[in-house]
Amino acid sequence: MYQPSSRKEADMRLDSQVLDLETAVKDGILGGNCGVISTGFGLKKLDLKLMAEELESIDVPTVFICPISLEPMRDPVTLCTGQTYERSNIVKWFSLGHYTCPTTTQELWDDSVTPNKTLQQLIYSWFSQKYLAMKKRSEDVQGRVKEVLENLKKVKGQARVQALKELRQVVQAHGTALKTVVENGGIAFILSLLGPFTTHAVGSEVIGILVNLNLDLNSKSDLLQPAKISLIVDILNEGSTETKINCTRLIGMLMEGNDFASQNVASLSLLVGLLRLVKDKKHQTGVLSGLVLLKTVCSNESVRNSFVNVGAVPQLVELMPGLNNECLELVLCILELLSSIPEGRLALKDCPNTIPNVVKLLMKASENCTQLALSILWSICKFAPEECASLAVDAGLAAKLLLVIQSGYDPVLKQRSAELLKLCSLNYTDNIFISKCKLTRTIE
Repeated sequence: MYQPSSRKEADMRLDSQVLDLETAVKDGILGGNCGVISTGFGLKKLDLKLMAEELESIDVPTVFICPISLEPMRDPVTLCTGQTYERSNIVKWFSLGHYTCPTTTQELWDDSVTPNKTLQQLIYSWFSQKYLAMKKRSEDVQGRVKEVLENLKKVKGQARVQALKELRQVVQAHGTALKTVVENGGIAFILSLLGPFTTHAVGSEVIGILVNLNLDLNSKSDLLQPAKISLIVDILNEGSTETKINCTRLIGMLMEGNDFASQNVASLSLLVGLLRLVKDKKHQTGVLSGLVLLKTVCSNESVRNSFVNVGAVPQLVELMPGLNNECLELVLCILELLSSIPEGRLALKDCPNTIPNVVKLLMKASENCTQLALSILWSICKFAPEECASLAVDAGLAAKLLLVIQSGYDPVLKQRSAELLKLCSLNYTDNIFISKCKLTRTIE
């Protein structure tokens, strides 16, 4: 659906006024120079429907939009009220038994429609201008991409870095550049630039290009070679924040749909680099990208022990306060995965802020966060009931569990809450447990 342009025509809503097209053109409402243009192809040879589809994201003047379909008009006709509609839409309106103007709701004293040739010409002219300008820009971009690719094969050192930087910027800014890179064998050549002797300056730019491309299986297999993965991880650890994020996204692309990639990719250096990235809260995009990849990596059970050993648990626990719900859910998901192994449960138990921080999240964020938090608390309380259950009760867990049980949450979640509440009560007499839960007033 097209949106009206936010310029002066936004004030010209299709009410009871009759549109004065000459004034519209004079005032610049239609963008100026909207007469019939000489294209070399002939105006009628340009299909309006095709042009409108390719220019879908552009702001279209309100006077070109049919008030019924909110789409650009191809065959505009005007009613006796002065309002203009797409012919097929107004004919359908009449066929449904309506004999009023859809915009003004006035009864029609004449049900004939008059072709609005002036407006039709302006619509074709305006779309043709925009379409041909877009095609010209696209051709310029394609030519520039080809030129840069040829230049890259000849230059080295700092000149190569600059050429790669230019290609990265073009690829990021223009969707048509991606197709040109692929069609001209650019992916294979760019991949060849990554190797054991590649400088980080070149590698950073290459990675910045690759994350914008749709890589096929052969390209991904090439990048999963140990030497190239090692280089990408090194750049992740030492590059700028933007480069770290690009490295993270590229590794995520390589692991997508590949169950064996986690084992090949997940080195201690990668895990440490990702932890550094997610701890930098000044760059939320980096936090999110890092957590997404960590969740993917930790889905492989063989990696979890290594992640625990690099001190991930306390760092993730300390990261939780202040995170948005999306990032918070990812942290809880990672911690739940780590709680599935004994080393992870021990690390969670030994971290002094695990229980207080996780208990606070019950009934506070999303239902999914509550479910993940309960799973983590259940794992560590079951692991060390005498030590952890009392800490959890002191942190307010019992009262939170009762709220979950009384909520409209999923029955399975409520059942798990009841089981955890029972586990926490085993070390107390009824009166002491009620006192600990601060529930006396509620029960009375």
